[in-house]
Amino acid sequence: MRKRLLGMAVAMVALAGAAHAEDKKVTIGVSIPAADHGWTSGVVFHAERVAKLLMQEHPGLNVIVKTSPDAATQANAVQDLETQGIDALVILPSDPDPLVNAIKEVKSNGKFVALVDRAPSVNDDTVRDLYVAGNNPALGEVAGKYIAEKTPEAEVVIIRGLPIPIDQQRQDGFDKGIAGSKVKVLDRQFGNWNRDDAFKVMQDYLTKYPKIDVVWCQDDDMAVGVLQAIEQAKRTDIQYVVAGAGSKDMIKKVMDGDKMIPVDVLYPPSMVATAMELTAANFYDQVPVRGTYILDATLVTKDNAKDFYFPDSPF
Repeated sequence: MRKRLLGMAVAMVALAGAAHAEDKKVTIGVSIPAADHGWTSGVVFHAERVAKLLMQEHPGLNVIVKTSPDAATQANAVQDLETQGIDALVILPSDPDPLVNAIKEVKSNGKFVALVDRAPSVNDDTVRDLYVAGNNPALGEVAGKYIAEKTPEAEVVIIRGLPIPIDQQRQDGFDKGIAGSKVKVLDRQFGNWNRDDAFKVMQDYLTKYPKIDVVWCQDDDMAVGVLQAIEQAKRTDIQYVVAGAGSKDMIKKVMDGDKMIPVDVLYPPSMVATAMELTAANFYDQVPVRGTYILDATLVTKDNAKDFYFPDSPF
């Protein structure tokens, strides 16, 4: 009997400790770009969605989400978050290098910093405690390997993003993915990760090349413009388009077995939510989360598409 009472007492103390831990007051500031195109719309959606979930899970937690249209405005937003007494900052920079000083200031004040997706030139523990990002080289490599295996002698046109490092990483990954195959690249032009620009580039390709087997474009937004151009031109030679990011419209096409979008390559806007979850775990679960987390560039197929489908997301 005495042992049973002692066991009950220990359990009650443990429960009380757990409840106290959940009541612990923590404020996490989340700074992200404004929803200026599809992918960043998804970032905002997932940040706001998971902020609510985390605050429901941890009664003492306050999550403040701020969006900014450019680097200068975002630097001001970071300073504003700091004046509100944040314990941690989760930031997806609109442009990382101009924001380094603002991020370092938060870090130097002893706050936990989680950096998401876009890394500055110096990306070490002087800037952040945690780094969460998608895998840009793998996004290109997964697409290249899929095309090389599915259509090993395909004539391919490529629509790149912007002339910045992550675009080159994706392009280098694609070249690695098709290496050793008979896939022939007809052309590569920048579509600026914009559906209207991609539409114009695709129109140019359709005029220049009487036969195109496959289109690879680095972004699902651009794929929308590509599909529109193909449909308007009534071209039937193009077998399929491979894009990337994981937008709900492209995932739905994969789920439905659309022959023009048989797969998509994941570069999830929900990665900001992963960083938020890990940051909260640092305070409430007291588990080691410092380090670098590179997410897989998963090939989304009809078999697994439902796992990545968020019908309420704007992207």
